Amino acid sequence: MIFIAARGEGYAREISRSSGMALNPIQKQLEKLEIGGILASQTKGRTRLYTFDPRYPFLKELKQILDKALSFYPEEERENLVMNRRRPRRRGKAL
Repeated sequence: MIFIAARGEGYAREISRSSGMALNPIQKQLEKLEIGGILASQTKGRTRLYTFDPRYPFLKELKQILDKALSFYPEEERENLVMNRRRPRRRGKAL
């Protein structure tokens, strides 16, 4: 949920790579959170994107808790979570 709170949306493989965990447990947990009404998903192509369900009654409070937890992460980890680079970088472009 921290990943989705930081980026606004995410898919299972992306979360798996970011956290260094196996894909299967993350998929199962995302399904459980969707069944519980905390997350909502939509498919884009073959990818299932997860976001917070805006109809979840405690969404505001949950986001506040996750934002506070994110503020205690080390700066480097926080930057990795927030950086949302989807396209490849142009060849020769300076960092």
